Amino acid sequence: MTLPPFGRFFLPGPTDVRPEVLQGMVRGMLPHRGAEFETLFTRLVAGLQPVFRTARPVYISSSSATGFMEAAVRATPPGAILAIVNGAFSDRFARIARACGRETVVLEVPWGRAADLDQVREALAARDYVAVTVVHSESSTGALSDIRAITALAHARGAACLVDSVTGLGAAPVETDAWDLDFVLTGSQKALALPPGLAFGVASERFLAGASRGEQRGVYFDLVEFEQYATKNQTPNTPALPLLYALDTQLPSVAAEGVEGRWLRHAAMAARTHRWAEELAAATGIALGILSPAGERSPAVSAITLPPDRATLTGDAVVQAAARRGYVIGDGYGRLKGRTFRIGHMGDHTLETLEGCLTACGDALRELAGR
Repeated sequence: MTLPPFGRFFLPGPTDVRPEVLQGMVRGMLPHRGAEFETLFTRLVAGLQPVFRTARPVYISSSSATGFMEAAVRATPPGAILAIVNGAFSDRFARIARACGRETVVLEVPWGRAADLDQVREALAARDYVAVTVVHSESSTGALSDIRAITALAHARGAACLVDSVTGLGAAPVETDAWDLDFVLTGSQKALALPPGLAFGVASERFLAGASRGEQRGVYFDLVEFEQYATKNQTPNTPALPLLYALDTQLPSVAAEGVEGRWLRHAAMAARTHRWAEELAAATGIALGILSPAGERSPAVSAITLPPDRATLTGDAVVQAAARRGYVIGDGYGRLKGRTFRIGHMGDHTLETLEGCLTACGDALRELAGR
């Protein structure tokens, strides 16, 4: 089988996966309750801990990250939840909380903006909450929120902070232990440059102690059970072995670059994308912009705004024109569909591979604008 070439897939998720990682999935099966699997699991957790910057066990779930979003809500003791909503995926976190029967108060933040710390402080002071939900890197808008400060604000009011860092972890600094994060989760298919289908999470001892007293944790995504099995170097349920093999193939490359190196590379790719949009707008007169303001931008994904007065310049049209040039990018998401397009500059992409994508996108925009 011929694998597609690496370096032309810039969707905001799933991201491009190197052929070596895809080929790494082709291994034989093994019992997941035996010593060989436990050796594999131990190696995987040891490779993930530096990425999370933690000495705690890293939970591995054969699911999308949404599963761990629900797990986090179900593990939270009874009480109201404050959901910070600044995009489609933070809205999903709020919907999950409601679907779990939790009283959920939404703090609305304009799409494209990071959570305002003064607003968070005021919301927390207004009443008691047991937890705050926040998306670190909002994939729908390209906004990056300050999870360290938000966690500190939550703790000052006696609340836990549940962090979705699906497009953040591995691309932007996350210091699980140093920042005293209660629960942080991510997915395999973003900055870790793996196939979709795995979720990773870390819970603090304090958060687990509260969860162990709860009675609505469910079964399949019970974080207390994940902890118990992690101490035995196992997963609670049958794992997706081929995906774990992909992780086992990828982690040595992550370690060789170092997590700080990955942060720097992602920051450089984001800066190049922002500069490209400004330069193209100046050169062509096409009123492009970056949805999130400087200082609030994710290093993993950029949502690029399009001029509203040009019928030919829609997100879908840009996506299709880029596809004709051999590159995959994303349309706007949710309420931003058609009004933006998104470039996922994350995973194993480099400034060199990104340049090809930006050239294709620039040519696509010139074609659509008649320039």
